[in-house]
Amino acid sequence: MAQRERPDLILLDIHMSGMDGYEAARRLRKESKLESTPLVAVTALAMVGDREKILRAGFDGYIAKPIDPENFVRQIDKYLQNLEGATSRRATPLVTGTDPNSMAPALAPPTPKGVSVLVVDNSPVNIQVLRGTLEPSGYQVASATDVKEAMTTLRMNPPDLIVSNVHMPGLSGYDFIQSIKADSRLRKIPFMFVSSTHLTNDDRTLALTLGADKFVTRPIEPQKLLAEIEDLLSRCKGGYYNYGDSPCCR
Repeated sequence: MAQRERPDLILLDIHMSGMDGYEAARRLRKESKLESTPLVAVTALAMVGDREKILRAGFDGYIAKPIDPENFVRQIDKYLQNLEGATSRRATPLVTGTDPNSMAPALAPPTPKGVSVLVVDNSPVNIQVLRGTLEPSGYQVASATDVKEAMTTLRMNPPDLIVSNVHMPGLSGYDFIQSIKADSRLRKIPFMFVSSTHLTNDDRTLALTLGADKFVTRPIEPQKLLAEIEDLLSRCKGGYYNYGDSPCCR
């Protein structure tokens, strides 16, 4: 694939079945058309001497797992700074949806700047991943780890969009959306569930009946998630969202 696609950067694991990353790096470096392509190891290896062994094998750099989603793009950007036309190097990938009931397009339209999102999830990792996906695209992200904290945040500073997990200790996402819809000041805020649990059609129906505007399941490609959000916001123009200077017009 590297020979055919001629990528600007190669991210390579070390422990793989068949050929490991060390052998793959040696073979890549023997290809004249790839010998100057930045090659970065992304691996859980963290023992003394591993970094030196990786660099000796022909890698230009090393990023240890688990990666930090918020910093990962900045970490790999430094390997691309010397490329000609670097500002246009990132093509928007065409990804397939994980939600068979979704009508969102595969590619997200440009994001209106300054749209605020409240992410509600008891998992700091899930919050971090969503933040790392949304903020680089222009969204302003606040977070809460339970329903009580979320309701306090909402009443102080209502966002333009709520993205919530379903299964949380104590009050669930279903309890959360019922509280939202019972509050006249909050009920028109677009609401999306993002769940790691595979739900039945009855579960999905319950979520939508309670007032959720969208329900997507993990795992989901970042660009697909952005497309789902843009699809939701673009459909919510009737009274509380537009693409003007003021994103929210409840």
